[in-house]
Amino acid sequence: MIITKPPLIPLNEDFKWQLLSEILNVFDLRFCKQTLTRRGIVPLHRSVPTIKIVLLSMFFSCEISYAIKELKEREILRNFLKISLVPTEKEVYGILSKYEPQEFTAFVFEILNDLCPKRKNGSRDIIIDSTDINLNLNWHAKKITKESLKNKEYKWGHSTHRGFFIGMKLTLALDSQTLKPLAFLINEANVAEPKIYPEILKELKRKRIIKAGDVIYADRGYYSYENYVISVRNFKVVPLIFPRKNCNFKKLFNMFRYPLKIFDLRRNTEKEIKFYKEIIAKFKELISKWKELRSVRSIIEDVFKIAKKAYSMENLHRYTRSSVQKYCSLAVLLVGATVNYGINERKELQAFSE
Repeated sequence: MIITKPPLIPLNEDFKWQLLSEILNVFDLRFCKQTLTRRGIVPLHRSVPTIKIVLLSMFFSCEISYAIKELKEREILRNFLKISLVPTEKEVYGILSKYEPQEFTAFVFEILNDLCPKRKNGSRDIIIDSTDINLNLNWHAKKITKESLKNKEYKWGHSTHRGFFIGMKLTLALDSQTLKPLAFLINEANVAEPKIYPEILKELKRKRIIKAGDVIYADRGYYSYENYVISVRNFKVVPLIFPRKNCNFKKLFNMFRYPLKIFDLRRNTEKEIKFYKEIIAKFKELISKWKELRSVRSIIEDVFKIAKKAYSMENLHRYTRSSVQKYCSLAVLLVGATVNYGINERKELQAFSE
């Protein structure tokens, strides 16, 4: 059976085309071009059209080759993307491969920081969750063992909705109020979530995003006594990690100790002890009613659905950490722009991902 792909014809009255227009127009702004240049994503006459083409293919869940074919055939589409010369598929992949993944990710978050609302004073609620990145390897046709993946950047993994898969794992941190993406990590698929938890906190601290007193929402996949303790001791945040049935709260509360460094003569020990007491008190209050707060954390699942269903992350044809990170960076950009332009309620997110 031949599957006919829909033509990519811009429609002014269609909301998806309006949204894509808003996103692509950002790349024509001066601050965006300055950011790209500062991050080494140059020359602009090559990098900007390349990124626009990849975003177009992600936005409409089609291959890059099909997006290029449509661009070559349709002047209206070239005008929409503001592209005069259409690169070949080989040129698109070649241009993307030249850029450092860390710089590419940094560029995306600088753009989002400029587009999205700034942080308000006071504590912030941050949601953390992980999802599978399935690499489209046909392991049903050819047996792929764990041993054969020993030197690969992707591994066997397991998720509740997909079952066994081969790929990587994406961990994302969101602002719970605005749903603005704050940071993400890429790990091998078999890395356990309790091990990822301190990594994502370190990344948030490195980017100067988390502040003392912030609340971190995470599901029970990240559960461990140690993660509760290091959240308070090392990061001064309130760890609302949903507990497992066998959690011994008495044992957990007894594990909270003041860090030795606060007794340094150069510190205001009394002030720091008071602050730690406030964090622990807030933790005890929130963890006692964690079941009532599950809806706060669960909205990130709808955000992941947008990335996977609406923006082509369900199955990736990328097989290195570098290429996966760059692709995920663009998916995070699309998600951040989408929620920033008004699709940020649960029903709207679910409808958009259909």
